[in-house]
Amino acid sequence: MTTLMQSLAIGAPEVVLGVGAMALLMIGVFRGDSALRGLSWGAVILFGLVALNIVDDTPDRMLAWNNLYVADALSAYMKVLILVGAAASVLLAVPYLERVKADRFEYPVLIVLCTLGMFVMVSANNLMSLYIGLELMSLSAYVLAAFHRDDQRSTEAGLKYFVLGALSSGLLLYGVSLVYGFVGSTDFSAIAAGLSAGPDRNIGALIGLVFVVAGLAFKVSAVPFHMWTPDVYEGAPTPVAAFFATAPKIAAMGLFLRVALDAFSGMVADWRQIIIFMSIASMVLGAVGAIGQTNIKRLLAYSSINNIGFVLIGLAAANAAGASAVLLYLAIYLVMTLGAFLCVLALSDADGSAVETLDNLAGLGTSRPWLATALSIFMLSLAGLPPLFGFMAKLAVFNAAVEANLWPLAILGVLASVIAAYYYLRVVKILFFDPPADVVVAGQGGLAINSAMIAAAAIFCSPAGFLLLGPLGAATRQAAGSLF
Repeated sequence: MTTLMQSLAIGAPEVVLGVGAMALLMIGVFRGDSALRGLSWGAVILFGLVALNIVDDTPDRMLAWNNLYVADALSAYMKVLILVGAAASVLLAVPYLERVKADRFEYPVLIVLCTLGMFVMVSANNLMSLYIGLELMSLSAYVLAAFHRDDQRSTEAGLKYFVLGALSSGLLLYGVSLVYGFVGSTDFSAIAAGLSAGPDRNIGALIGLVFVVAGLAFKVSAVPFHMWTPDVYEGAPTPVAAFFATAPKIAAMGLFLRVALDAFSGMVADWRQIIIFMSIASMVLGAVGAIGQTNIKRLLAYSSINNIGFVLIGLAAANAAGASAVLLYLAIYLVMTLGAFLCVLALSDADGSAVETLDNLAGLGTSRPWLATALSIFMLSLAGLPPLFGFMAKLAVFNAAVEANLWPLAILGVLASVIAAYYYLRVVKILFFDPPADVVVAGQGGLAINSAMIAAAAIFCSPAGFLLLGPLGAATRQAAGSLF
């Protein structure tokens, strides 16, 4: 049993984030909305300090808060990815919020609180701490979705997200109660041990697991719990959509790994069927649904659904190679998606209004060749075309499926990749080969930091990214090893 001081030391990242969020909030209250830029950089510095603490101190496995919290290589890896996504989402939002007159100091504070919830999620060692982290993340996310309150689309997106999110939370909580009722504990290790007690207990726990999986599937926008994604991505402010597509999704997927491979490791044959169905459905619907889209944010929403289908292939493998492939995929997906949304943020017309329609991007390869090239790299990398780095993400999950003798799933994944390549290539064709629409105005990119992030993300997704494959592979194998 850890003491209070030991628990505070082990949970230092969460403690620092919580204290930092309160400090930023108080500064914002006294300074007002004029403090947005300062608070945004303060949040980024806070994320950097927490990241350094995590990287410098990666424990083998340490429990805290009466075993409700676990710090291990998996949580450390996921937290670093979450911090990257959160920091980028704070920085890229500043010029956008100022341009649309929604520059309020609460934005970086909400991002920090949402990040705190995600940290609790990926370090959850109990269904109770899982739920607390999930709700802390969700409550902040609902406000972020409706952050531009003067815009009808943003308000509608926030309301849709809240209603459907409340439904998913109810399903998850009902599943938690069923698992507790049949197993007698909410602790992950106790659940894993209790599932071997008898078939009646396993059947009851399986019903609870179905509800838990449904709740988590909503957070990662896996089919059939994807219905909120296109509308929320289109209606929410673009920086918020970029945030939703990256950090929360990565956190929920990390939690998915821990619940499936830790708490319910004795029921792989049961939950694997559910995961395979969601994987195939997400790959197919994400690929087919994006074909008819005319709004690039909706297209990226279907792209995220499609990519989650590929990530679930690695989870369905239910082995160390599969978990490692999932973690590698998430790291590459984070950069590809952030880069794509950064490019969308850099698009504006002569009035300064955002340009989101695909047809309005025609001829961008002539007027803004560097931006069009970067966007093409992100699209082709999301499609998984070699020699771009996104190819390695899909290759890793396909190899894991083959190793687990899930040949049909790997083959379906390849076919879904071919279908999805159509709409990614269509974007490239519009950028470089369609007659110019002359809608996007050059030089409307906002802060120089956004341009720097686009360049860094493009280099990462290019063949140069393969230079990072060694350290990334070592980190993912170490993180996955903490589950086995």
